Amino acid sequence: MKSYLTFTTDNLTFAVATDYVVEIITNYQIRTVPKSPNFISGIINLRGQIIPVMDMRLRLGKDFLPYTEATCIVILDIDNELIGLAVDTVLQVQDLDDTAVSPLPTPKSEELANQLLTIATDKVALILDAASLLEVDTQGE
Repeated sequence: MKSYLTFTTDNLTFAVATDYVVEIITNYQIRTVPKSPNFISGIINLRGQIIPVMDMRLRLGKDFLPYTEATCIVILDIDNELIGLAVDTVLQVQDLDDTAVSPLPTPKSEELANQLLTIATDKVALILDAASLLEVDTQGE
């Protein structure tokens, strides 16, 4: 069994292993940072620690939408680097066994996902490849 946090962005459901999740915060002031990649919303000061915030929607190449009360920042610890991930909504934590995980049907489905997770009989989530969040592609800059 493995635990996954599920969340939505741009009508896609994603899952990330809870091993990466530090906490989930809401209603936080994000300060912009000049000359950062377009998908970095800015930084937050979380109890004295400066954490960059990545907008998941922008990281996927989608249009920016203003944040709402449902918007959450998921704080992830990826190889001892903290990053905030702004997502449309956080759904729930689910404990699932290995039989719920399958490969993506096509290799180019999503650059940030590496597998599919069956979370209900009629619902799947893209498993977030957390390490790929830290890889910056500057071709579009």
